Parts: sequence; structure tokens; C-alpha cells
Amino acid sequence: LQADDWLKAFEKMLDIAQCNDREKVLYASGRLEGSGSDWWDSYTGAHANPATITWLEFKNHFKSHHIPAGVIKLKKKEFLSLKQGSMTVSEYRDKFIQLLRYAPEDVADDEKKQELFLEGLNGGLQYQLIAHTFSSFQKMVDKALVLEHKRRELEGRKRKFNRPGQSSSSTRPRLPMPQGPQQRTGMQ
Repeated sequence: LQADDWLKAFEKMLDIAQCNDREKVLYASGRLEGSGSDWWDSYTGAHANPATITWLEFKNHFKSHHIPAGVIKLKKKEFLSLKQGSMTVSEYRDKFIQLLRYAPEDVADDEKKQELFLEGLNGGLQYQLIAHTFSSFQKMVDKALVLEHKRRELEGRKRKFNRPGQSSSSTRPRLPMPQGPQQRTGMQ
């Protein structure tokens, strides 16, 4: 997955530099080191005309060599089964976005992305959000963040009010206990 991260980061730099297709191949191949450089030398050595290698061809062959299909399948499975669990909504969102690149067909549109995100949320948040329709994934996430914040705020108040060791009777006046019938002692 480091190779995938490297390719993704490098592609961003190439887009910022506004490189053409050939320049992208030259710059990226020039930055390869170790096994990446060995792969490139082998690939160009076996290619009929290395000068015609396009960026798309470079990316596809780089990925197929350095990022095994089995790893992609595992990451897709991890994405599709992702649950919030003990993560905050922010942590869950970040993990969701990190993994969604391995299942692009499963989040082809915003509605599918919202549906998968919602399914992974904890029950309380899911219940509060399910009845609403959101115009975008981001709006749904924003609402989940607000709800989570409000819930934590209320839980904090509740804990403060019910602090352990603090007797509720210390804040209220004590009323005398009603006395029952006098017990007989045997003396008259």
C-alpha cells in the first residue's frame, strides 16, 4: 500500500506542476528507487518502444506489479465492513475516506457513499440520521459530527450532576423519618 500512497502523492505533484503525459512518465520513473527502479528498468527493457509509454500505462503496470490484487480485495472488504465502533465520527470519517479508494464502484455516487457511511455508524447516531435526507455526503457527516458533540456535551453534564461520592442528600434538607408504633419493652 506504500506504493499506492506514493503513486497518489506523486500524481498530485505532477498535476500541480501541470505536466503533460510524457513528462509525468519521465518524472515519476526518475523518482523510483530500489525495487521500483528495478521494475521500471525491466519494464522498459521489455517494451517495444519505451518512449511511447503513457501515464495511464505507467500507472496501470506500476499498480499491477506493486499492489497485489489480493491486497486490494482485502482493503475493499475492510471498507465494506467498516464500523464506527469506538472511533469518533471524525476518526470513522477519515478511515472511511482512506479506504473508499479501494471500492470506487461501491461509492460511484454520493447517495451510495452516504448509505455505506450511515450503515457503519453506531446505532444511536444511525437512528438519529436515518430519517433525514442529505444533499451531500459532507452535509450528512457534518450533522453526525454535531450530533456526536451534543451527545458528549449532554453526557458530560449528566456525569457532572451524578458525580460519584457526592450524595444527593447533601443538597436537599433531611426530613425526619416517620416513627412507627412504639415497641413494647415489657414494662408498664
